[in-house]
Amino acid sequence: MNYTKLLFSLVFSLMAVVVFGQQRPKPAQTEKVPVDLVNADSLVGGVFNGKKIDKLIGSVVFKQKDGMLYADSVYQYKGAESNLLEAFGNVRITQADTVTITGNHAMYNGNTRTAAIDGNVIMRDPRMTLNTPSLLYNLETKTATYTEGGTIVDPENRLQSRRGSYNTTTKIFDFQQDVNVTTADYNIKAQNMKYNTLTKVVYFQGPTFIKGQQGDLYAEEGTYNTLTKVSNFGRNAYILTKEYRLGGDKLFYDQAKGYGYAEKNVSLRSLKDDVTIRGQVGRYWREKGEAKVYGNRPVMETIMEGDTLYMSADTLYSREAKGARTASMIFAYPNVKIFKSDLQGKADSLSYNRTDSVMHLNMKPVLWNEQSQLVSDTIHIQMRNKAIDRMYMYSNAFIVSEDTLKNYNQVKGRDMTAYFKQGDISKVNVNGNGESIYFALEGDSLVTGMNKSISSDMILRFGENKLKTISFLVQPDASFIPPHELKEAEKTLEGFSWMAELRPTKKEVLARPAPAKPKQEPKKATNTKAAKPKKAAAKKKNGAAVK
Repeated sequence: MNYTKLLFSLVFSLMAVVVFGQQRPKPAQTEKVPVDLVNADSLVGGVFNGKKIDKLIGSVVFKQKDGMLYADSVYQYKGAESNLLEAFGNVRITQADTVTITGNHAMYNGNTRTAAIDGNVIMRDPRMTLNTPSLLYNLETKTATYTEGGTIVDPENRLQSRRGSYNTTTKIFDFQQDVNVTTADYNIKAQNMKYNTLTKVVYFQGPTFIKGQQGDLYAEEGTYNTLTKVSNFGRNAYILTKEYRLGGDKLFYDQAKGYGYAEKNVSLRSLKDDVTIRGQVGRYWREKGEAKVYGNRPVMETIMEGDTLYMSADTLYSREAKGARTASMIFAYPNVKIFKSDLQGKADSLSYNRTDSVMHLNMKPVLWNEQSQLVSDTIHIQMRNKAIDRMYMYSNAFIVSEDTLKNYNQVKGRDMTAYFKQGDISKVNVNGNGESIYFALEGDSLVTGMNKSISSDMILRFGENKLKTISFLVQPDASFIPPHELKEAEKTLEGFSWMAELRPTKKEVLARPAPAKPKQEPKKATNTKAAKPKKAAAKKKNGAAVK
């Protein structure tokens, strides 16, 4: 009986050990997949570099999972390195019938499933061909890496770089150092770039130059589709054509349509006459030779007479000449403001003919030159060698000049022509319906009287930014009024208006309007009960209450 109990006790103990042993987790083991020999003409054992090997010769083929290794001869290392192969002559590695790599020599590690191939290496998949002196290919991650320079060719493009990697699953190349891409229309240079062999899209991060027959592009991040020829750029991007340089923090360009769009810190420069326009949004049409900048009061600047002319408006539009009968133009509208050290102005709209060097100011323009104010329904400014040569004032022309004693010398007429020398008014011709008021001074400190005259045509001459003389071409109706007889109403001509407060400063022209604040909706009443009207407080007047 005691023997029977002892037997049962041993049996249950053994069962418990077995059960608990099955429940205890087993340590993870790394699976070693052997590299199987498929074919060889002959096999010779020996020692190579102090290690035991099997030397396989003639039409050698090895297989591991979906990978195949072909070579003229292979050294298979024995012992702990039994999964290490060294292949010589006509080496070829394939994977899943999609990737083929050829070279002169290779080291294959079956444990890590990596192959280091060198000597005239060529890698092919259905999308591209890679040529490089040496290549490391990982059959697990399906990634190829090269560090000695590589050239990739596909049906559309040719790509080169010093270093790079290619993922055969995602079909994306990652290039580094001295990257050069050649397409049918562009040559792209960068230091860092990615390329999708499926979509044919180039991705870049860092300074990138794209040079083409119809214009160049630059950006520090973005994409370029080599099929659709559409670019989306960021950070200091610009388009450079024969006529324009359009840049911005965000840039879109469709080469096929010749259309560009820029946002944020936009700059548009006309290369022919060195005119630059800055704003918030820019558009460019290559075939039309037209560009438009708007948003946040764009500003145009150009050099004139060694000085910078600034002009702002809600919209600035540039158009290049197309043919001998057209002119290069700049249009500004509405609310135009101009600033130059010796000329300021405002108008509703402006057009600048860069071919003929004529500026047209429309809708009651006002100009200021030193101490003079010029007003008419329309003003045309004729430039010569980027300097103001003449100014034509059409309909309701009116010139006011302030003297040292704050008196206003005035001339009005139907039309006027002003002549300039070195940026200052030197002479004004009045044509039709001329009237003038001129204050005579003694020593720039004492008024000796006021000349008032009416003559259809007259000539005004200026010197030292002051009105010096008035000549009448037709016998005038003139009078001289001494100071003690001057009445305030006689000191101005009909239509006189001194608008010094509207004279733009450089700061005003360059200023950007503050963004509009969103309108706040009125708060809804939380108490739905109608409030009881309060009795009006009684007002007292002369001690009596007024109801």
